[in-house]
Amino acid sequence: MHVLVVHNRYASAQPSGENKVVDQEVALLRAAGHRVEVFERRSDDIAARSLPGKAAVPLLVPWNPAVRAELAARLRTERPDVVHVHNVFPLLSPAVLAACADAGVPAVATLHNYTQVCPPGTLQRDGRPCTECVGATPLPAVRHGCYRGSRLATVPLAVSLSVNRRRWWSGVERFFCISAAQRDVLVRAGMPAERLAVKHNFVPDPDARRSGAGGHLLYLGRLAEAKGVRLLMAAWDEIAASGGVGVPLVVAGTGPLEREVTAWAAGRDDVRYVGLYDTAQCRQAVARSVAVVAPSTWLEAFGLVVVEAMAAGVPVVAAGHGAFVELVEDGVTGLLHRPGESASLVSCIRRIAAEPARNREMGQAARRRYEQGFSPAVGLERLVDEYRTAIAGRSALARGGDTRASRGDGDSR
Repeated sequence: MHVLVVHNRYASAQPSGENKVVDQEVALLRAAGHRVEVFERRSDDIAARSLPGKAAVPLLVPWNPAVRAELAARLRTERPDVVHVHNVFPLLSPAVLAACADAGVPAVATLHNYTQVCPPGTLQRDGRPCTECVGATPLPAVRHGCYRGSRLATVPLAVSLSVNRRRWWSGVERFFCISAAQRDVLVRAGMPAERLAVKHNFVPDPDARRSGAGGHLLYLGRLAEAKGVRLLMAAWDEIAASGGVGVPLVVAGTGPLEREVTAWAAGRDDVRYVGLYDTAQCRQAVARSVAVVAPSTWLEAFGLVVVEAMAAGVPVVAAGHGAFVELVEDGVTGLLHRPGESASLVSCIRRIAAEPARNREMGQAARRRYEQGFSPAVGLERLVDEYRTAIAGRSALARGGDTRASRGDGDSR
């Protein structure tokens, strides 16, 4: 199979689960003998633009005509079987879908978050779940400045969502939801249910697996409010005040709360802030964990770190909402705490650290769950099956003389 992957890479200064998923899928397909090419832009390149070039970036968010022309020309030359779209913000834009329609190549898209129904893609505002824009216009997001706390920065995302909704929903053969929880939200928002397939992300089998009891609890991820970092700090302070749990908390990552986390961890024996780990360091840190803690306050669409812990045979303490509910079997592969509640998180951390035999059993069950649902072999089979479904669907439409492009959905600009 010949696949062209389309992705706007996130800035390298911040850890990105999406970048990791894209790279792993490309490597998986190539290792299986498929031909995979990449059409990408990099957010890192914005810094090198001239001042007028930087000022023009928001204008490209809803529509980038140069990308449409460049991608359409490449598609006509290379004729891939399918185009796999990931992130298009901020430099690619939904113009990539028009290019696919121009060239008559079927497109599939992985939905890594909720940007189809929420401008910032988080379904969260002021640290609490928010669905005000779901199934409606995105004006509330602009009013509240939901993207980076700025009304001005939110406008391009809101405009793109409004003017390109029909293009997304008609121009993509198959949407890959990364959890059933995410799919349920999108169906309720009015997205076409028949084109929304659940395809969990896979995780490579790590070269490090837990062999003993573990020497620390681990938070691994972006240091942001939505990830529950402040909730974790409050819970850990309560645990420390009552004597701790016998092992330290290791915090690995970077993000907007880095300065706050650094100050909180300074001078403490029970907390170690280690900054941003590379891939090998992440795997070693997970494998040495008593448990991995994922206390997100937003509705995670998947939760890559949860599955990475499972792969290493490590149980998880996670918030009991969003995709975590389908990834973690409470009391079997880990523990689920009540979302946003410090006391519940404290209780779960104490339990998972206080019962070594039970912890070991949960780690073994977590590994079995990984092998059955999130291994590379499972991921490859599901991905290729979905590609074939999309290709067959486009072929059937073409035979019927009713392509979406002919209805104007792909050529209106």
